[in-house]
Amino acid sequence: MPTDAQGQALTAASDAAAAAYDHVVQGYLKYRADAGLRLKAALALDPEMAMGQVLQGAFAMLAYNTQHVPRAREAATAAARFAGNDRERAHAAALMRWADGDVDGALGAWEAILAQHPRDILAFRLHHFCAFWLGRAGQMLRSVDAVGPHWSEAVPGFGSILACRCFANEECGHYTEAEEAGRAAVTLDPGDLWATHGVAHVLEMQGRRGEGIAWLKALEQHWDGGSNLLHHLWWHRAMYHLERGEHDEVLDLYDRGFRNLGSALTQAMPDLYIDVQNAASMLFRLRRQGVDVGNRWEELADKAEARIGDCLSAFTLPHWMMALTATGRFQAAARMLDGMREAASKPGTIAPILRDAAIPVSEAVLAHAQGDHARAVEVMRPALSVMHRMGGSHAQQDVLEQLFLDAAMKAGATEDARMLLERVAGRHPVAPERRAGYAEAAKAVRH
Repeated sequence: MPTDAQGQALTAASDAAAAAYDHVVQGYLKYRADAGLRLKAALALDPEMAMGQVLQGAFAMLAYNTQHVPRAREAATAAARFAGNDRERAHAAALMRWADGDVDGALGAWEAILAQHPRDILAFRLHHFCAFWLGRAGQMLRSVDAVGPHWSEAVPGFGSILACRCFANEECGHYTEAEEAGRAAVTLDPGDLWATHGVAHVLEMQGRRGEGIAWLKALEQHWDGGSNLLHHLWWHRAMYHLERGEHDEVLDLYDRGFRNLGSALTQAMPDLYIDVQNAASMLFRLRRQGVDVGNRWEELADKAEARIGDCLSAFTLPHWMMALTATGRFQAAARMLDGMREAASKPGTIAPILRDAAIPVSEAVLAHAQGDHARAVEVMRPALSVMHRMGGSHAQQDVLEQLFLDAAMKAGATEDARMLLERVAGRHPVAPERRAGYAEAAKAVRH
């Protein structure tokens, strides 16, 4: 029987089909733009390969777009039908749980697979992705630690384990361990975008801005053929420049890099969740710094209106709301909130996250834009301790903390401003006085 690159039994029509499957997985792990084409080629060789169907469904779900969910369910059904062993059947079941909105169930299913097959790199990586977008850094790290002893440089895919070890440790605040793992992965493969990204997070969190710019500039030569994670890396570089007050450089990176509307990547997926987060959060930060961002909000707001009712990605929702409110589309913003409330009434893992975090934070975005800063503070205050459940890194969640701080300062809510400053001072290694979005308030409010 054919096996995958990590030695696991694979139901496939031929060794060539198994090799094509490995090529797809490698494309997914390394964020290659042609991963979808690789999958198409693999399924052409063997349309009944169960794990090929699992990949097809997973790729549909990874887009965080409700239009693609039926395709994921169809793929899960096909995978279950074609599965030739228990591991493949478990993958099909995990995919169906994910498509049905039971992300907790999917995480549990992947953990069960990994308990029996710790070198199942697809189960590991999908678990890493979904745990991250539920704000569960501890769960990410536990998974890395559980499978780690079964991996070495001799096993294909080891660099991706190191990259995930880096990011999981970074999100848990273990910066030394994170940087060591990320740099080791980049040594193995300078084009490893996830490892590059993990180290960029460490440098961001430690305020090593010059090092961060140099790190990304030096590795950019290895990024040809990368997927939309390239945009996020350029966003990270722009974050360093923002902290240094280099706003022209930020806008240049916005237009030529992470929100280049003429690029093939953007045109292929113009409303991809991570790209929207990059763009909206940066425009919000720039506006707080008094920078004129021109009409850049408009195209984001157009896309936001088209996605009303799509609540798969909880963390993207406040970013859509930022675009709608920045362009004065308050009726559309109200419709988006209605869609969120409807989604919150349904079963599934995301519903309570919408209710407890995404809805109040989005209501705060709307109130803030309308100048009702006291209401923004009031509705968002209870969500501060749970909004990490929407997902997003510390660096990404920062924009929401800035929103609350800005509203508190404008409302004259000194105690709320102090509370926020104390929170960020306790959780972020860099003092608020050294951070662009916090320095002014930190000087005005003793904390």
